[in-house]
Amino acid sequence: MFAFIHKHKKTMTFGAGFLLMLALALNSGGFHELRQLTLILATVIAGIPIAIKAFQALRMKAFSIELLVTIAVIGALFIGEYVESAVVTFLFLFGDYLEARTLEKTRSSLKGLVDMAPQEANIIRNGVNVTVPVEEVAKGDHVIIRTGGKVPVDGKILTGHALLNEAAITGESVPASKKIGDKVFSSTVIDTGYIEIIAEKVGDDTTFAKIIELVEEAQESKSKTEKFLNKFANIYTPAVVLLSIVVYILTRDLHLAITFLVIACPGALIIGAPVSSVAGIGNGAKNGVLVKGGEVMDRFSKVDALVFDKTGTLTKGKPEVTEIKVFHSYNEQELLQWVAQAEMVSEHHLGQTIVKEAKARNMDFGQEPENVEVTKGNGLVAKVGERVLAIGNRKLMKAKNISIPAETESYAVGREKSGNTAIFAAVDGKVAGIFSIADQIREDAAPALAQMRKNGVKKIVMLTGDNQHTAELVATALGLDEFHAELLPEDKVAFVNQLKKQGYVVAMAGDGVNDAPAIATADIGLAMGEGGTDISMETADVVLMADKLMQFSHAYSLSKATIRNMKQNTFFAVGIVAVLLAGVLTGSIHLASGMFIHEASVLIVILNAMRLMGFNYKKIKTGKYLKPANAGI
Repeated sequence: MFAFIHKHKKTMTFGAGFLLMLALALNSGGFHELRQLTLILATVIAGIPIAIKAFQALRMKAFSIELLVTIAVIGALFIGEYVESAVVTFLFLFGDYLEARTLEKTRSSLKGLVDMAPQEANIIRNGVNVTVPVEEVAKGDHVIIRTGGKVPVDGKILTGHALLNEAAITGESVPASKKIGDKVFSSTVIDTGYIEIIAEKVGDDTTFAKIIELVEEAQESKSKTEKFLNKFANIYTPAVVLLSIVVYILTRDLHLAITFLVIACPGALIIGAPVSSVAGIGNGAKNGVLVKGGEVMDRFSKVDALVFDKTGTLTKGKPEVTEIKVFHSYNEQELLQWVAQAEMVSEHHLGQTIVKEAKARNMDFGQEPENVEVTKGNGLVAKVGERVLAIGNRKLMKAKNISIPAETESYAVGREKSGNTAIFAAVDGKVAGIFSIADQIREDAAPALAQMRKNGVKKIVMLTGDNQHTAELVATALGLDEFHAELLPEDKVAFVNQLKKQGYVVAMAGDGVNDAPAIATADIGLAMGEGGTDISMETADVVLMADKLMQFSHAYSLSKATIRNMKQNTFFAVGIVAVLLAGVLTGSIHLASGMFIHEASVLIVILNAMRLMGFNYKKIKTGKYLKPANAGI
């Protein structure tokens, strides 16, 4: 029964509206009794869904707005105010219909994401090219995607080259060039080209599926304002009933008491905050920023201190080996091969940079390293063949009692001052060479930081495990307030805690792997998504899917705009209720007109929230106050 009524709620709404117009026509024709019956029928049709919702809320021990309307309508029928009862129930139900439509509109970014999901995949099985539903693709399948096709799963390119539109993942519509060995993600679209990939993540494990799940969860998550308003409604509703009884006792005017009951419904107040939150989170998803809920949005808007990791956050995270300096009788090729073999087991980006260099030179990686000992933040020690290698920074060399000759130290310092990271490689207890690795500052780092300063950030700090010289180059180029170099993960956590004790609301941005402890410690943890790595999605409160700092600026501006929008809606809703109640008590506002204004106020707060869907940060021009972000580091 309940399900049937809910399913046909729209039909009942417009049916009641038709009966209201019919009653108006009957009144013009002088059919008074038939008009009364039509109005009662309209009241019953429109009132049933409202009464059911009120009953369901009461069963959950909640006092809903529908309960106020149901009581008021029964009272109106009792005193013979059939026009009032019919108009109130229709307007309430029609307002509910419009709310649902506009709320659906605010969730359109999520619906748009869902619609992007591919339905079929073209795969090779047993040497035959077949088309199967995307749910049937298994890990290890070879998938073919041609021009105009959607990538059905996450995977790695085996053959081909293509330009891919990755807007579904990153929010960026500029096509990305992909070649053999590159990763591609589900729901991205091939603009031009042909690729064959091996499926690595399928079904609910794909990056795109996780994005949809996160956005759904975020839109259900409530901000502090929403939580307060929900509690407020449970107190406010019974209070209004009691006040209506008091009005009746004092005035002996049942019509006035019923009018007071209906007009006091806090509809706009209850809907205002949730719709702002949903619209804000939806805007973020559309622009490649995952904000995990209304409460995160609330905290993010209060951030006044930013802490950044360097590599992969302020810099592009695509370092390259710029020089290999060898000492003693070793040659460059053999040292590179040994170090790359040892670093094969490392997840650190600098170690993988060395591995990438060795692969580019077509070196053999047949021999597995043994007795690998990783010192987080410093480097590793491993046995390769008959040699013991120690690869890392000065702290590792000191910890392993490996002396660094003055000449070697002088060379390393020189490389660092020119913007390189110097990696020491020792063989059997002696420094055998230094690997110079360089990265580049992100082009959008300077304008993004300037924009966030303009929006209220008071302090910007960089924390890095890199050397002092390289860190200073980056900090100077970007005009940061502070920088701290050669830190371990626990040092970063301590610094974030220190800032919090000083009264700052801290956002920590990192790569989501090495910086996970500091990200978790900060008031707001933000990860550069790297196309949506699992750990970045799980650890951070905010994930930038395109790894662009201007997305960070957008997210920060969006959080402030969303909370400001919530406050506007709350202020407007409270003001309207106050004006309406004053009008009721002075006799200038009646039941039907008051209900019309009430429903109009609900739509106004929804429309105000919908402005967030088109919100976009203002791109600021690089001026004299911005330092260039093109230094090689």
